[in-house]
Amino acid sequence: MLPQKLTLDLMQTQWASQINPVIDNPLSKPIFLKNVLLTAGANTINHKLGRPLQGWFTTRVRSSVTIYDQQDANQTPGLTLVLVASAPASVDLGVF
Repeated sequence: MLPQKLTLDLMQTQWASQINPVIDNPLSKPIFLKNVLLTAGANTINHKLGRPLQGWFTTRVRSSVTIYDQQDANQTPGLTLVLVASAPASVDLGVF
């Protein structure tokens, strides 16, 4: 039987190895952008991450619209997200 201190140290190490990847995942800490107004066509949005964007998702779409990004051609991925909308819309976004 292991001493109690050693057992606790092993448990903390095991917990850290399982929990830290979840905590370090950028998707676990998104920034939410509310009421982003999109016009038909390309829209450049400041994502406020302070680093290159890894992904985005919509949390609310207030009209019928198709949205896709043009991040592969974005000249400033550390600052902006480029979304193309099929029609004018107000959306809420999660960015990570």
